[in-house]
Amino acid sequence: MSAASSRRTTSIALGSSTGIAELSLIEAIAAELDAPGPRVLRGAGDDAAVVLARPTCAVSVDATVDGVHFRLRDGWMDPWQVGWHALAGALSDLAAMGACAGEAYLVLGLPNGFTETQALELVRGAQALARQTATTIAGGDVISAPALTVCVTAVGWSESPEELIGRDGACVGDVIGVTGQLGASAAGRALLESGTPANPDPGTPAGQCLAQMRTPTPRLAAGQALAGVGAHAMIDLSDGLATDAAHVGRASGVSLRVPMDRLPVHPGVLQIAGPMGLDPLELACAGGEDYELCVCVAPGDRAAAERALADLGDVPITWIGDIVAGDPGVTLIDQHGLPATLTGYEHRWA
Repeated sequence: MSAASSRRTTSIALGSSTGIAELSLIEAIAAELDAPGPRVLRGAGDDAAVVLARPTCAVSVDATVDGVHFRLRDGWMDPWQVGWHALAGALSDLAAMGACAGEAYLVLGLPNGFTETQALELVRGAQALARQTATTIAGGDVISAPALTVCVTAVGWSESPEELIGRDGACVGDVIGVTGQLGASAAGRALLESGTPANPDPGTPAGQCLAQMRTPTPRLAAGQALAGVGAHAMIDLSDGLATDAAHVGRASGVSLRVPMDRLPVHPGVLQIAGPMGLDPLELACAGGEDYELCVCVAPGDRAAAERALADLGDVPITWIGDIVAGDPGVTLIDQHGLPATLTGYEHRWA
């Protein structure tokens, strides 16, 4: 969405029989974006963004592809939801670091048949979340692609490197917490895969789980609050607790022990899973795309973490386990007290 993008890509013919062209689409997208935040000196429409930096920068890059992360033709998401969801994934990574959101850059890969109206709806979805999180969409690119693809680079800031939290600081004796509730996104996907209508009543369990799947909320304020009380390690739950907690264990050289019956399962999951023959705890552990935070803190900081999140008003934390010496990774304990073998989502190639 910069002048540079128009020079280095070919014209896109999309949508109706007359198609749409790259330059007109870029102009239409720029018109949809809010005025840049105070840090952005030059944004969409120039060769590159120019931003006033704070001392420390955190950068996340995330991609979402039709047929892999969602199914546009099957009604899993509409373009507005695709835009929101794509930005949410990148911002959630910043939340896990305890960074303040700053700028985002969108690359839109648009297939033939994708209209200008749909492209602008996608941008409006991303802009809605950007506005909610004080993020400036400061530029990007538009290209042709065989399938709808949205790549987001999100930039966050802090005053010093010490304010940012990684995966590698967990210590033996720490307690493990997760924000919010788990499993709703996985339950929503299971409903769609089963042929459930894509737009149930929003107040039903199906409607609640689908809303969580389509428009998750990155926990930026919670991440900053937990970093502020001395969290040792954090990660966002994008691939499922089973996978993401294991990342923390390996990075920190410790063993996370999590009894599965302590997990805060979304109430909608409990109502959906049984009739579908699914295990709600498995959805909560391995389903992924909850975009909640998993955090490790010293026992003495537990109360401070609870108070910090209580001050945010609507972000509960549940203490789900502790950290022990042992093989680096995570041990999930089932309702019988036995280790469970579960893994979250992982991209694989033939």
